[in-house]
Amino acid sequence: MTTQDPGARPGEALLRALPKVVLHDHLDGGLRPQTVLELADAAGHTLPASDAGSLSDWFRDAADSGSLVRYLETFDHTIAVMQTADNLARVAREAVLDLAADGVVYAEQRWAPEQHLAGGLSLAEAVEAVQAGIDDGIAAAAADGHLIRVGQLVTAMRHQDRWQEIAELAVTYRDDGVAGFDIAGPEAGFPPSRHLGIWRFLAEHDVPVTIHAGEADGLDSIGQAVHLGHADRLGHGARIIDDIAFVVDGDPAESGLSDDGRGGAADLGRLAHWVRDHQIPLELCPVSNLQTGAAASIAKHPITRLKELDFAVTLNTDNRLMSRTSMTHEMKLLVDEAGWTLDDLVDVTVTAAWGAFMHHDERRDLVEQVILPGIQKVEGALV
Repeated sequence: MTTQDPGARPGEALLRALPKVVLHDHLDGGLRPQTVLELADAAGHTLPASDAGSLSDWFRDAADSGSLVRYLETFDHTIAVMQTADNLARVAREAVLDLAADGVVYAEQRWAPEQHLAGGLSLAEAVEAVQAGIDDGIAAAAADGHLIRVGQLVTAMRHQDRWQEIAELAVTYRDDGVAGFDIAGPEAGFPPSRHLGIWRFLAEHDVPVTIHAGEADGLDSIGQAVHLGHADRLGHGARIIDDIAFVVDGDPAESGLSDDGRGGAADLGRLAHWVRDHQIPLELCPVSNLQTGAAASIAKHPITRLKELDFAVTLNTDNRLMSRTSMTHEMKLLVDEAGWTLDDLVDVTVTAAWGAFMHHDERRDLVEQVILPGIQKVEGALV
């Protein structure tokens, strides 16, 4: 697929220049620290730090703490400064610019409109504000020579039971910037079966669906997402590894992975077969998964073994602020710690493009006219 040695380990300069696709990136998890400071000051919201560097450290440390309470507290601060149309537009605009600067050519920004109404906005006004910011960001990125396409994923919070309202919002704005529908929040205890009718409603209106599943909960969560929610993609999905039995050097492997992230022979269970047979894209987020305990290390993250087993693996950032990450950073960690090659990175990028919530011909154009020529251009410049 590449013109260089497919087994080559790409350096950081090449990684930064590669065209990238991100399908799982939270708008409220990707703010610039300086923006949080400025917006909080204007809103009279108290933050745990008073300068951008210290605030950035606080977000990362809280997310790394192992405490769910501290991790969730980080979003209290970002959501608090995203309660007006102007602030939502600014955050969306800056997100697009930051992604474009990292080489992202296609992105989907997910967020929960229901969490941004404290300032008096309606759900519709919130969506329109974010779309205005996205449009401004795309235009500004193009002026700087970076072409990027971005869609919204409107998210319903599992525990708030406003799923139908958010689904109707997705239908209303399906042709005005909203690419699809998501549910997020507490995974255990709030399954897709909680509101069964919503999935038929979305299907009848041709709205694509991704569901957070297989991150904080296990196989039943994934099973409900694909069988009841008819998910076109799985948000994370890392726990599908639990439905695969591995044998390493003749012995069953408890974790399914050896120390270098690779396993031996694999015996897939029925659900794992279903997900792989249907090539349901897995929106895996290595750095975030380490913070939430879904993986023990980058080297042992399920992404490597699942890719080797031909699952539809995609690479994502989840929350760039809390994880202090980027697509380039995620790629570099996989190269340095899990032995990924340039071909591995190209493969997950193309897989993500084909899993994007847009029409088939648009996906084909993204792959054939943007991603592959972009990779060849980068390789040529660095030879």
